[in-house]
Amino acid sequence: MIRYIPSALRSRLLTVGLALAVVLACAAVARAQTSTAPTTRSAPSAAPWARIDALVEEAIRERKLPGAVVVVGRRDEVLYRRAYGQRAVQPSGEAMTLDTIFDAASLTKVVATTTSVMQLVEQGRIRLSDRVSTYVPGFERYGKQDITIRHLLTHMSGLRPDLDMAMDWQGSDKAIELAIEEIPLAPPNQRFVYSDINFFLLGHIVARVSGQPLAEYAKAHVFAPLGMKDTMFLPPASLIARTAPTEPCTPFGWPCAGPNMRMLRGIVHDPTARRMGGVAGHAGMFTTAEDLSRFCRALLNGGTLDGRRVLAPLTVAKMTSFATPDGQSQRRGFGWDIDSSFAANRGELLPIGSFGHTGFTGTSIWIDPYTGLYVVFLSNRLHPDGKGDVTPLRAKVATVAATSITDVPAFGPESRPGRMTGTDFVPPAAPAPRPSEPVLTGIDVLRAENFARLQGRKVGLVTNHTGRAADGTSTIDLLFGAKNLQLVTLFSPEHGIRGILDENVPSARDEKTGLVIHSLYGQTRRPTDEMLKGIDTMVIDLQDIGSRFYTYTATMGNVMEEAAKRNIEVVVLDRPNPVNGFHIEGPTLDRELMAFVGYFQMPTRHGLTLGELARLFNAEKSIKAKLTVVEMKHWTRETWFDETGLSWINPSPNMRNMLQATLYTGIGSIEFTNISVGRGTDTPFEQIGAPWIDGVALARAMNARQIPGIRFYPVSFTPTSSKYKDQVCQGVFIIVTDRLALRPVRVGLELASALTKLHPKEYKVDPADKLLGSKTTVTRMLAGEDPAEIAASWASDEARWRLLRAKYLLYE
Repeated sequence: MIRYIPSALRSRLLTVGLALAVVLACAAVARAQTSTAPTTRSAPSAAPWARIDALVEEAIRERKLPGAVVVVGRRDEVLYRRAYGQRAVQPSGEAMTLDTIFDAASLTKVVATTTSVMQLVEQGRIRLSDRVSTYVPGFERYGKQDITIRHLLTHMSGLRPDLDMAMDWQGSDKAIELAIEEIPLAPPNQRFVYSDINFFLLGHIVARVSGQPLAEYAKAHVFAPLGMKDTMFLPPASLIARTAPTEPCTPFGWPCAGPNMRMLRGIVHDPTARRMGGVAGHAGMFTTAEDLSRFCRALLNGGTLDGRRVLAPLTVAKMTSFATPDGQSQRRGFGWDIDSSFAANRGELLPIGSFGHTGFTGTSIWIDPYTGLYVVFLSNRLHPDGKGDVTPLRAKVATVAATSITDVPAFGPESRPGRMTGTDFVPPAAPAPRPSEPVLTGIDVLRAENFARLQGRKVGLVTNHTGRAADGTSTIDLLFGAKNLQLVTLFSPEHGIRGILDENVPSARDEKTGLVIHSLYGQTRRPTDEMLKGIDTMVIDLQDIGSRFYTYTATMGNVMEEAAKRNIEVVVLDRPNPVNGFHIEGPTLDRELMAFVGYFQMPTRHGLTLGELARLFNAEKSIKAKLTVVEMKHWTRETWFDETGLSWINPSPNMRNMLQATLYTGIGSIEFTNISVGRGTDTPFEQIGAPWIDGVALARAMNARQIPGIRFYPVSFTPTSSKYKDQVCQGVFIIVTDRLALRPVRVGLELASALTKLHPKEYKVDPADKLLGSKTTVTRMLAGEDPAEIAASWASDEARWRLLRAKYLLYE
């Protein structure tokens, strides 16, 4: 009777050149399956088991966990199983039992979700290369169009670890909406990020393709066929007494704190799954050690147990072989961990090629096809106060269990565990086609409508040299020449009406039209009663740069506030965000740092157009202006300025090209410190320096950080104006190698951190908070924290902003 596929055969099955042997072997396995009831040694006396007892009992005494159930098996023989300690200590003590039901946490990913997905793959209903957006419409937004099922299964999608728990949301549908609004941390297949978002998306896809919610599908097609009678989502009340509690928490809160907490028992601990109603692809499954033992045996038997098949042998082999890209240090299968930083529960002796998974609540399984050994470890280490830790214990138990195997055959050339050959990696798809028609800005649309929206209006125009139609005609000339409106007065923002000043702007008179130009960057930054006399409509046409501290947004906000007070209407002629409308990055501006360079509490890179910002300001700041936004045509959120077909006009004197605009949110964010950002040179914001900087050392330090999308080399330059005028500065020049992967605000933080370490006496970083916008970020950097970790901590701010701005978006 063939009850187990030997490693030698398994290795052959994975070899493309032996395809015929694969077919014959699979047929032989299918014919030979019979009942595989386990043989049990319930009271072994061998030394390994006594050592496991000692390890677990010691951890219980040290309050690392209240109790546990351990099962060790080999193929269809249970070698050892025992319950330890207590499953509950509050409000009263309860002994742990072998049939205790545990919150399995992330074991849900591999037992329920991965198995379900691979069944649908077997049936031809899903392909690993299918784009996620095929099943989740809208998911392709913000650079996610190339993420596939494979990327979700291997955690190579680039999506961040989880949704933001600081936001107030509930429901599975809402979780999918938030996932659609996610912006990847990296392009697919580039960076391993263990992500719950990946797996609740997979659970959603299972439901969408099968027509059954994940809980129902997994019960009917995985749990029931394998006789896993106590494995389920949403345990009924009748089973709660047998369920191990975790910790007290509020119904939807995380972390667990505050009033109205109650002990979670039979309620999933994972906060995202809890908000999703207890059923999610990443967490929510409850199970017992006996049921997981049956599942492990099924995988060791090529996907079959007791004559019931849930997966084909080739499917089991495929999903438990290396599926991450060559060179990736975190090596995973489909769902399953093989050799990553999360694989500590493999222990010290089981070979690479074995596979398993852990759960946050203190659960794990590990399976070795080569020896046939499996280890099930279930605990509720979070009970009663969330402070337990079983990570070292799980590893020690697996190591000791491995010593029970004494008949291991020598590794031969065909039996050595290793990666599967011929994996079907999918090359990145071609970029989505950009709009074939040039973008029409607000002034182009207004002109095409023959200025009908301004019919009979007396107009004040806030603009500068960037206010131009596609053919180059200025907005000033177009409105002044229109027959159905009257252009009364002009208003200029920072840098003046011609965009050439780097100082306070005086009021003046336009030579061509004779109109008065009132400065909003001189003695006042708000239009006054005198300035607004005779005006019933303020029109704004300015090219923003996509950064929170670019002052045109504050000028617009001030104009809207003053116009609303006087019942003057506001019309914003929209223009592209030149660095696209989907990347969001940086900390939210501290309230105490709000100023003209920080009009609203938002991340550094906001991802909105000026018109969308106007809508958001009007509502969120309760300005209540009568606002109209003349929308662009043919612009999408993925569009960068060089893809619009529009001519580049420097929005300000030191913003001379797309590269500088791309870097500006990061390099500009540290400009208030004592460095030159290249003002007074031909390449502002493409380089930084100071007379006291060691450029060679700085370039070396920055390149060693391996920041995605960017490289550095040492330079020397002498500014002709601004900071360090006429002084030789040493520093670095910045090369953007991948603008989609680049996170410029992190680059600014990395530069400030490197300078703090290289030049602690010379570098004065304190003023950085004024533009970076976060005192906490600066404090953490000065404390020596890793800039990558600090940047990652902005994720919650970025997520809250993404959610807030969603209702004000005008473009897909």
